[in-house]
Amino acid sequence: MGTNEKIAELEERISTTKYNKRTQSAIGGYKAQLSRLREESVKRASSGPKTEGYAVRKTGDGTVVIIGFPSVGKSTVLNALTGAKSEVAAYEFTTLTCIPGVMKYKDAKIQILDLPGIVHGAASGRGRGREVLAVMRTADLILILIDAKKPEHYKALIKEIYDSGIRINQQKPIIKIMRKSKGGVSIGRTVKTEIDDETIKLILKEFRIMSADVVLRSNVNVDTFIDAVAGNKIYLPAVVAVSKSDLLNEEEIDKINKEINPDLFISAQNRINIDELKELMFKRLKLMRLYMKEVRKDADMTEPMIIHEGAAVRDVCNKLHKDFVTKFKFTRIWGPSSKFPGQKFMLDHVMKDKDVIEIHLK
Repeated sequence: MGTNEKIAELEERISTTKYNKRTQSAIGGYKAQLSRLREESVKRASSGPKTEGYAVRKTGDGTVVIIGFPSVGKSTVLNALTGAKSEVAAYEFTTLTCIPGVMKYKDAKIQILDLPGIVHGAASGRGRGREVLAVMRTADLILILIDAKKPEHYKALIKEIYDSGIRINQQKPIIKIMRKSKGGVSIGRTVKTEIDDETIKLILKEFRIMSADVVLRSNVNVDTFIDAVAGNKIYLPAVVAVSKSDLLNEEEIDKINKEINPDLFISAQNRINIDELKELMFKRLKLMRLYMKEVRKDADMTEPMIIHEGAAVRDVCNKLHKDFVTKFKFTRIWGPSSKFPGQKFMLDHVMKDKDVIEIHLK
């Protein structure tokens, strides 16, 4: 039996086996086998004849890729967001290469990439799908477009993204797996989990891990534990938008809301919810604006530094100059992260949006 046949057989077993406590281990074993076979299939395909990929240099404060099936309106959305001149036509496969554009929003410059349309089987290499999905793995956010008249494409598209090793709108589980030469598998938990010890050991065995110390610090299930063991998954935020929404009536919108629950209904051609889409992408990218201030001078409030939420003073220093951390003395901050204007902080202080920062060096 070939790899594809084995994958199909395992998928059938998983779909027909009712999940409960008694079957958890069996399903965990099937899913672990499936994950391993898919990885082997991807490796074999990757070692075959090389095709020209999509070389895209990341620029700006964040990169968003637009993903969807052919003729979903990706080029029209790119043009509406950025003013780029991606070719638009009412037939499939208009975009045969990667078209970049830059969206300027709230002082941030966000790179938007219009990729060729995904086809069924893209994750396994059909229609140059692997090259498209490889670009997606390097992005900071995925904009998933669904045709208003083809909502059934949603599940198929999500499957292709999942099969390519990308997990959207999920937190990476906190799991430590420390292999050892002998002693079997020992399991520790700091939280209650859905997965039991027997299933964990069976999954590890499928990945040829016979002895290891496992510590679970997140509530994981079979799927998220397998992802952690495989160790090659990418976790990305995503926005799901239904395009061409001007073609829908209220009943159709209600139906799509129940089936998909998208973030937005948009029409790029008629500028419906395009500004709302920009705002949502900015929020999902978790960008914030910092204003730099020189000592004894007013802050420059015209051109902020754009940096990701959760950044500390250390990150700001590293972005400004390679020597700033070693020469750092202290910083003064005015804004949301300070208790009073000009409060002193050190390198580990976490910044907030619209902070004004004055760095003092030795």
